[in-house]
Amino acid sequence: MEISEVVDFLRNYDGKKIRIMEVCGSHTHAIAKHGIRDLLSPNIELLSGPGCPVCVTPTAYIDKLIELCLEPDTTVATFGDLLRVPGSKESLNEAKGRGGSVEMVYSPMDVLALAKEHPDKKYVFAAVGFETTAPVYTLLLDNVIARNLDNVSILTALKTMPGAISYLCNNGAKLDGFIAPGHVCAVTGADYFNELADKYQIPFAVSGFGAKELVIAIYGLVQMIIKKQPQVKNYYTSVVDQGQNNIIVSKLNKYFNSADVVWRGMGVIPGSGLLLKDEYSRYDAGSNGLDEDNKRNKACRCGEILMGKAKPTDCPLFGKVCTPMTPEGACMVSEEGSCFNSYLVNN
Repeated sequence: MEISEVVDFLRNYDGKKIRIMEVCGSHTHAIAKHGIRDLLSPNIELLSGPGCPVCVTPTAYIDKLIELCLEPDTTVATFGDLLRVPGSKESLNEAKGRGGSVEMVYSPMDVLALAKEHPDKKYVFAAVGFETTAPVYTLLLDNVIARNLDNVSILTALKTMPGAISYLCNNGAKLDGFIAPGHVCAVTGADYFNELADKYQIPFAVSGFGAKELVIAIYGLVQMIIKKQPQVKNYYTSVVDQGQNNIIVSKLNKYFNSADVVWRGMGVIPGSGLLLKDEYSRYDAGSNGLDEDNKRNKACRCGEILMGKAKPTDCPLFGKVCTPMTPEGACMVSEEGSCFNSYLVNN
């Protein structure tokens, strides 16, 4: 089938209302960037789920980073997006403005040079992400151990996707299918979602990030929904295999255990996170027990938006007091956030 025929089908689809959720922040950004929603029939609704790392990071984690950066001779190193995520009272940027030591880096490996150059200072890397970025932190730990650096640790907020998808399906998210995260599947393999497809009788389409790739994956997902085929189909075969990358998975299993962790706006989700094993606790900056998730602004609806129960424009703060320059909720911070992308489309 030609791509023009695929687009024509999706634009003119007049069957039952279909609700599809992407659970990857890069997909959220790509869908907005390429105007994918404008190609679709009103009967096909795309929703953005909990696939943006900073969007699901709880306030207790941000508060802990702020506490650490204010300690003497301690620097928090982080990617840029995390600087503006609201904690319960302030962001890392605001803490930096009142004297906190915060260093923005482009790679976790940048910490190695800083730690070697300043052996009298402690460096804490803010290790946030999903199955995609977790392997990078194993490489950081490999290097820290090999170089015998005793002034580097990590504070983890690492999440895994299956637990979050189960939570959505068990808690009233009325969805007909998922666009599976391509980057995650590059590590885990497409089969990672087979159990969920079978358990909840819901289809998954693994997609790349180009406009054509997304349109084809959405078409395939709609076809599975119409035909009632709760399967996982891989439309990103140039990158994603059916099975997992055993080398990467063995590295993750070396350093991390599965754990119950908090997702911002969604609460504790059993077995949905990764924490350092006890034998590597000396490299942990205090990741255990960061369970509080207090809204800075009580009107923020990020949790409902992440679950597909509300759209960004349903939030009373959206585009008013909450903008990319003045985010009240984490979904407005990153270019992978649903509110951020909705704001750009609507403004």
